[in-house]
Amino acid sequence: MAYVVAEPCIKCKYTDCVEVCPVNCFYEGANFLVIHPDECIDCGACEPVCPTKAIFPESELPDKWKEYKDLNDKLSKGGWPNLAEKLSELPEADEYKDKKDKRALLDTAPGKR
Repeated sequence: MAYVVAEPCIKCKYTDCVEVCPVNCFYEGANFLVIHPDECIDCGACEPVCPTKAIFPESELPDKWKEYKDLNDKLSKGGWPNLAEKLSELPEADEYKDKKDKRALLDTAPGKR
């Protein structure tokens, strides 16, 4: 089982989780991060450091965000670059950190930082 990044990460992309990941299983999109489910070792180091509370064990993913399990799988294997170091969050991160219903804002393009 793996951890899953869900909707609260959209338009924020804080990378505190990347900094603590021992296996570098995070992948970067234009405005979102995902976890590669085959690379995640289920250690849980990422979950408590996420400022937006966007990371969940697969078994505890809220029903309203169930689609993010498949999105993490698809996008992590779809050409997004691996991210192995902490970067600055998106400029609008603080503005979007506590916003709800951000799914329509998800940009599925690969990260370009």
